[in-house]
Amino acid sequence: MAGPTTAERGARQQESSGPPRARRRWPPRPRIRTIVILAALVVVTGGAAGWLLYGSDWLRVETVSVSGTRVLTPAQVREAADVPVGEPLISVDTETIESRLKKKLPRIDVIEADRSWPDGISLEVTERTPVLLVQNGEKYVEVDDDGVRFATISRAVKGVPLLELAVSRSGSSAASLRRFGEDRLVREAVRMAGRVPDAVARGARRVTVRSYDDIALELSGGRTVAWGSAEKSADKARALTALMKAAPDARHFDVSVPTAPAVSGS
Repeated sequence: MAGPTTAERGARQQESSGPPRARRRWPPRPRIRTIVILAALVVVTGGAAGWLLYGSDWLRVETVSVSGTRVLTPAQVREAADVPVGEPLISVDTETIESRLKKKLPRIDVIEADRSWPDGISLEVTERTPVLLVQNGEKYVEVDDDGVRFATISRAVKGVPLLELAVSRSGSSAASLRRFGEDRLVREAVRMAGRVPDAVARGARRVTVRSYDDIALELSGGRTVAWGSAEKSADKARALTALMKAAPDARHFDVSVPTAPAVSGS
């Protein structure tokens, strides 16, 4: 059989012609060496950082500082916090400390536990402020502006009025108790107490709740304020301030209808 003609050989040469295939080039040895060195540095640095944070004695808890206390003492807060002194600072669970403090010390309203590098934990405390006292035998229970009963004390706090639930078991007063319940009536008294003007609150002695719509405030000197319900308390507070300026010698103030306040006695 005859071999390929000259024309066929030329066509094959044209098909196989073109730019030569590019050869794969590996990085030069100096570049490979640089990559290896950098990788080693990363590993070493990461290990050193891990050892510094978890294994060394430099960044471990040594001090626990407390700020913001008024009734509580720093020692009480530190004891209840139970911060793991001697443990690596990075591993201390601050959220657990906060939860533990609020559970053990209900007087705490807000607690912020933070790491204080290089070796401390700081505890910033905000205590609850009582707006009412509920007498329980010979002791008193403090109630804050959220209606939370947070502490039992042996002596009444000066400037905090005593709450008296004088709800009758018959008539409209009893109906109010059945409808709202005692806890709701206490919360309404708290709402009212939180709106009393500061100048008036300093002389407040007692808050009496007879029903949802019948809350009264007893002031020093035998003066009284008929407040009504806790609704529109901001308007009632402004009306009371105006009445006391206009009639400073009055004995009884009625702001149950804030658009038509009244005074009596002198």
